[in-house]
Amino acid sequence: MSLNSYQLVDREQLARDITQIHQQALASIGPEDFLHLKKMERWGKICSAIGYATAWIIPNPISALLISQGSFTRWTQVAHPIVHKGYDKVEEVGKNYTSKNFAQGWRRFLDWPDWMTLAGWHHEHDLLHHYSLGEITDPNNAQHNMEWLRQSSLPMWTRYVIVAFFSGIWKIIYYTPRTHKELCLNAARKQGKPRPVTTRIGAWSPFTQQGRSLWLQSILPYIIFRFVLLPLLFLPLGTFAAVNVLLNSILAEIFTNMHSFLVMIPNHAGDDVMMFDEKSKSRGEFYLRQILGSVNYPTGSNLNDFFYGWLNYQIEHHLWPDLPLSQYQKLQPQVQALCKKHNIPYCQQSIFKRLMKAVDVMVGKTSMLKPVIV
Repeated sequence: MSLNSYQLVDREQLARDITQIHQQALASIGPEDFLHLKKMERWGKICSAIGYATAWIIPNPISALLISQGSFTRWTQVAHPIVHKGYDKVEEVGKNYTSKNFAQGWRRFLDWPDWMTLAGWHHEHDLLHHYSLGEITDPNNAQHNMEWLRQSSLPMWTRYVIVAFFSGIWKIIYYTPRTHKELCLNAARKQGKPRPVTTRIGAWSPFTQQGRSLWLQSILPYIIFRFVLLPLLFLPLGTFAAVNVLLNSILAEIFTNMHSFLVMIPNHAGDDVMMFDEKSKSRGEFYLRQILGSVNYPTGSNLNDFFYGWLNYQIEHHLWPDLPLSQYQKLQPQVQALCKKHNIPYCQQSIFKRLMKAVDVMVGKTSMLKPVIV
């Protein structure tokens, strides 16, 4: 999109059109949306069950991939929309599927067993990312986060290798400490305390307050759950069986990291995706940024969308994060038509094309677009 075309978009009319679609969607929400969520949750549980049911036999990629898909589903298709309040408006929804009760207290490892605390992820993702998309304050701004690599003197092939390695461990080395850090900063702001100054090492160190809470609230609970307790359940089948489950669990963790990296990082990165230096000044400008700063992948069927974690509807999700998953399938053609009406590019491409565009930005081969705001 040219900078001139960007300025010519009628933001007020765009806001009215998007609000109208949103209101119609909210009015159509019903029990079938919750049944759809339960179906996706059930598919994820089946993957996990088959994965663990076969993981004790021998270390193998099939069991690991099934366990990985189960974990991926709990994050992207259960925790993600629920914490965004996507099902709070559905009548007779189970209370544990509402944002107020999901994964609270002892239910954390029943509802959403993952590295990140729910509070940390909610603040980092639902608030900072969604309301600062593409800005420097967006914690998921790939270009800004990777400036250390983009500006390095390393050969280009080495940078690509680093990103590939990073994709297999990014949840533990980046996303978990990042969500925890943002939660700590927010707590300090609320208490009127000065911004904590913590080095990268200090953020991990058990000798600092932030490091201790990271280990006690995020890292150790997940390690104990995933890599200790679950393998121990297979001890009645023998030590060999428990070790096999442990090895498959580690392999599944790598697969989950790579899978989530594949579908999440390219959603908001590429030399045809916009980033911004200033805050949006109107609701229409905000909506326009959600479209120009997001990318979709192929969409359409439950099976297709299940493997994308419904993150293939990123444009629709960023316009209306409080909707159930199933609504995005219905709204996607309307949003595409709306963009055509307003002469706004609607970016939807193969996930692998988007991955290469995102990685090119991360290594410094290309850069994201920047409009001139007037």
